[in-house]
Formats: sequence, C-alpha cells, structure tokens
Amino acid sequence: MKKLLVVAVAVAVASLVIAGAAFAGQATSNTGCGLGTMLFKNNADNKILLQAFQGTTNAFLGNQTFGITSGTSDCQQPKDFVSNESVNEFMVANMDNLAKDIAQGRGETLEAFAELMGVPAEKRPEFYASLQSGFTRIYTSPEVQMASVMDNIPTVSK
Repeated sequence: MKKLLVVAVAVAVASLVIAGAAFAGQATSNTGCGLGTMLFKNNADNKILLQAFQGTTNAFLGNQTFGITSGTSDCQQPKDFVSNESVNEFMVANMDNLAKDIAQGRGETLEAFAELMGVPAEKRPEFYASLQSGFTRIYTSPEVQMASVMDNIPTVSK
C-alpha cells in the first residue's frame, strides 16, 4: 500500500513538472504586471520561486493598481478606464471640491467630473449616488493621493 502511495505521488509530481514546462513563458500571466514582474522579467518563466517573488513584490509594494491605472510597469490600462488628460488635470485642480460634492451626492464639481468621465446624463443620478455611498472607499484618508482616488472611483461606480 505504501508503494502505491509513493508511485501516485511520483506520478503527480511528474505531471506538475510536465505541465509547468508546457507553460514556459507564462510568468507574466501568472503574476500580472508591476515592479516585481519587471525585476524578474526574463528569469521567472517556469520557476515557481521567482514567480512567487514577482507576485509578492507586486503585492507588497502595491504598485499594480497604479500601473494598471497609468499604463506603466508593464501594465495595460483597461479599455473602459478613462485615460483623458483633462480628467487628470481636473482632479489636480478640484480634488477637495470633488470630495465635498461626492460626500453631498451633488454639486457643480461632481457634475463637471461626470461630464469629463463621459457618464450619460440619464445615468448621472445613479453615478452620483454610487460615489456618495462609496465615499470612504474613494477618499480612504485625509492624505489620499490623486492617483488613489482615480483608482478607487471605478471600484464604486460600476
């Protein structure tokens, strides 16, 4: 019985090794994008330990979210993310006023933001309400940075 168990374990391990070899070049799809992926880029394919370092570095530094939002760190922006420079400029100039309007669920700054984001007029009341109910997830602290606010808005407005 013990020999059968040893054989079964050996077959399972061999299967995993063969399956790993079949997925050579797939480190990025396993760990995503970010600084960790960039640091270990050409060395992690088919190496579990280096892929673990990639994923851990990406998670520890928290740079994947920014990379996805900005299209940096070997990340690609999602197609439905607004990458309009005017939205970024608007956020720089109006982040505090936007926070007040989101907290109230109405206001000129919020209306202008919705316009820049391309939210259709008929969906704006729902958009305003979702931002208002998710205020603490958008503005996570008094020192929150613009990039974080921009990352957080799509998570509550969908």
